[in-house]
Amino acid sequence: MTRPTKEKHILFLLAVAAFGWLIPGAGHLFIKEKTRSIIIFITVTLTFCTGIYIGSIGVIDSVGQTPWYVYVAQTMTSPLVITLGYYTAGGGFPVFGWPNEFGQIYTSTAGLLNLLCIINAVYLANLLSAEATGD
Repeated sequence: MTRPTKEKHILFLLAVAAFGWLIPGAGHLFIKEKTRSIIIFITVTLTFCTGIYIGSIGVIDSVGQTPWYVYVAQTMTSPLVITLGYYTAGGGFPVFGWPNEFGQIYTSTAGLLNLLCIINAVYLANLLSAEATGD
């Protein structure tokens, strides 16, 4: 059996991370962890949707009153958040008070949870490829 090169291994790990960011749980599905993938998708998606439900779509604001670190944390959920931030950048969806803060907390938590799941998928992919090559 031929050993994969280091460049191919790095590309494989980057693909796992990219799939995990595009769709929550897809990185685990890429490495054939179907049950874990479904659990991650449901958890991250429901947490994000709960934040949107509490604070409306206005909690994703890339330009306005949202601190940059909240927007970065929200963006870790999926690239779809960047698209939503583009539509809400004009300030047409004002949200004030507790709903805004709770919505930001939930959507940011979903993003950070997905970041942890991406890191886990890359780690598992690295372990699986190391087992396959016998290292």
